[in-house]
Amino acid sequence: MVKVALIGAGKMGISHLSILGAHPDVEVVGVCDTSKMVNDFLSRYCNFKCFTDYKKMISEVKPDAVVVAVPTKFHYSIIKDLLDSKVHIFAEKPFCLTATEGEELVKLAAKQNVVNQVGYHNKFIGTFGEVKKIVNSGALGELNHFVAESYGPVVIKAKQETWRSDPSEGGGCLLDYASHVIDLLNDILAPVTAVKGSLLKSIYSKNVEDAVYSLVELSNKLSGVLSVNWSDETYRKMSTSITIIGTKGKIVSDANELKVFLKDENAYKGYSKGWNVKYITDLTEEVDFYLRGEEYSAQLDYFIKAVEGKVPNTINTFQSAWYTDRAIDLIKKSVK
Repeated sequence: MVKVALIGAGKMGISHLSILGAHPDVEVVGVCDTSKMVNDFLSRYCNFKCFTDYKKMISEVKPDAVVVAVPTKFHYSIIKDLLDSKVHIFAEKPFCLTATEGEELVKLAAKQNVVNQVGYHNKFIGTFGEVKKIVNSGALGELNHFVAESYGPVVIKAKQETWRSDPSEGGGCLLDYASHVIDLLNDILAPVTAVKGSLLKSIYSKNVEDAVYSLVELSNKLSGVLSVNWSDETYRKMSTSITIIGTKGKIVSDANELKVFLKDENAYKGYSKGWNVKYITDLTEEVDFYLRGEEYSAQLDYFIKAVEGKVPNTINTFQSAWYTDRAIDLIKKSVK
């Protein structure tokens, strides 16, 4: 059994706790949160101890691994302390507030030789996984353009100030929302290494951007468009999609539907010449415990298996999350 502790019992923390509690190879040994109400409730109905001091928790329950689900502004200091304790770490996204902070943690994680993962769940969605396989096969020919998009109804009116409206708390569309699609773009195609220009637009917010539009270039010199808007109420919930165009075909995919156009017959196994459509139900592996989507259980299951040494620690590492942090910094610097 892998002994796991949780720091941060908010929305995502409680979701992770539910998944961990149902995992056959996990023993939850402690939860740390600053809310007395949350701690009182968990202490009453659960078998693990609750703490308000994560350092005391680590010292007392001695977990093998820790899930960090606190606001982004606390990631750097908490993760650094955990790395000093040599525990394996799963952290919620985004990784850090700046690429400089993230780079230091990447180096320390490598030095300590611990399993490290960040919660960019799109990599565990079947449609996006299939996109990556098709791209890597070369079936699309020479790639010449992409459009990476994400839209949703997060901020749809002027409202009371919250952490989402404070850049020092990790708020803003770029850090909180666009990071998902940037990370997916980095993984499927190549890391963003240059930004030719960006527009950060405030629609309802006063102190942060509600929309991000950028022309970006990847390490392989492929260029394309990033378009993200969290003030679009025509969507019921967050919708992320990627379009990739090559000399021999085209892909248009979101989390639910994958559309592939191929110019050649037998260009990729299981696909014919012309348009092909596949759905998430065709491409998703079953999980033992379903909560919000298979991807949330799948990512934590992968983390636990990596801790156990059953799979390599190669998906959503601190290093890959740092590429996303770096791209965010580049976008900020590109705004005139």
